[in-house]
Amino acid sequence: MIQRKPDWLKINLVSGEELANFKELKQMMRGKTLHTVCEEAKCPNIHECWANRTATFMILGDICTRACRFCAVKTGLPTELDLAEPERVAEASEQMGLKHVVVTSVARDDLADGGSQIFAETIKAIRRRLPLATVEVLIPDFMGNWDSLKTVMDAKPDVLNHNIEAVRRLSDRVRARAKYDRTLELLRQSKLMQPTIPTKSSLMIGVGETIEEILETMDDLRAVDVNIMTIGQYLQPTKKHIAVEKYYHPDEFAMLKEEGMKRGFSHVEAGPLVRSSYHAHEQANAAKEAIAQGS
Repeated sequence: MIQRKPDWLKINLVSGEELANFKELKQMMRGKTLHTVCEEAKCPNIHECWANRTATFMILGDICTRACRFCAVKTGLPTELDLAEPERVAEASEQMGLKHVVVTSVARDDLADGGSQIFAETIKAIRRRLPLATVEVLIPDFMGNWDSLKTVMDAKPDVLNHNIEAVRRLSDRVRARAKYDRTLELLRQSKLMQPTIPTKSSLMIGVGETIEEILETMDDLRAVDVNIMTIGQYLQPTKKHIAVEKYYHPDEFAMLKEEGMKRGFSHVEAGPLVRSSYHAHEQANAAKEAIAQGS
């Protein structure tokens, strides 16, 4: 049975100056041959974020080697490895006047290093052009290659993000190749390599998990010292993807945020339309302050 979307999931489109900003940003991305996860993953916040001149760059092409059952990004065998891409991302970030830059990628299991060197070069290129901006990277799991992870961590992003996506029981059903425990180990290794860099992970709900399982996932993330957690409602991008089993009420998200904060996260962003990079700048600031204070 197909679930009907509740009223709180209605998206308000932008107009006026905000619409002009949206169109300008879209034109710039196409002009620099850049991809964004906002478009490729059909993010519900794209109009709000782009109107405010924030976007999440997606590097290493737009074809993913994995076929996760929740994700709208194209899958197949990638052919693109653009060594000039880091500089174009940096140019676009400078042109947008960004204070916080978020960079993610498709999974590139076809590359020996999973694309980690391109991540590192992108961080460095952004820093050259925008020395005062903070840089957040949302990385794949590199199939557990910790040398690849070290390449990224040595470039010292301001936030290291890797998403857990689903509770343990549903992880194999929802994700392709990614493993729940490998995600936790990547987040643990990140902190061992660079203890002062905040880590972050996102959980999507509405695919059949229980509240108890959500709380267990929080506990698992805190056990590896994750600082920031985001929780959002899963929305089925096409009929071919896994179906929505429940739409959580905003009050339930408020409760989950409270539970997360009780567990010691420096920031929890929870809401029906929340995605991993939503309000990312505020999340990064909260985490840095908490780490500086030793909490």
